[in-house]
Amino acid sequence: MDKKDIKKVVLAYSGGLDTSIIIPWLKENYNNCEVVAVSGDVGQGTELDGLEEKALKTGASKLYVLDLKDEYVEDYIFPCLKAGAEYENYLLGTSHARPCIAKALAEVAKKEGADAICHGCTGKGNDQVRFELTLKAFAPEMEIIAPWREWDIVSREQEIEYA
Repeated sequence: MDKKDIKKVVLAYSGGLDTSIIIPWLKENYNNCEVVAVSGDVGQGTELDGLEEKALKTGASKLYVLDLKDEYVEDYIFPCLKAGAEYENYLLGTSHARPCIAKALAEVAKKEGADAICHGCTGKGNDQVRFELTLKAFAPEMEIIAPWREWDIVSREQEIEYA
């Protein structure tokens, strides 16, 4: 899909620096598309306070805060505990929250009639893989936008300068 054909993007939104600058970046680089921010509440508590105001101020048209706690515990945490899933002697943690959040993103993108789904995962870990494989499973027709693979920003300092 050509960038100019993308009219609405659903963004995995944490409210951190990365996802906050992604909103205006998407508008600048994807033909002033509408950006719908989505945060999945998997138990992070007060991190979600003030998120809607921040998302709207940076250019999102709206913010969904989805309560995913029950699904996350029942469908992700319990099965991993039962399986004894660990990585380098640590029980899996944040890594299995990504597919839970990505599944919810796909559902919102379909509900919103979006053309694409965007995430702010860097190439430093496996989060791009976790998000994108889940998105391909639940919304194979959706374009996936990964700004860290497109933009010229390479450091936190450059992100702050862009902001």
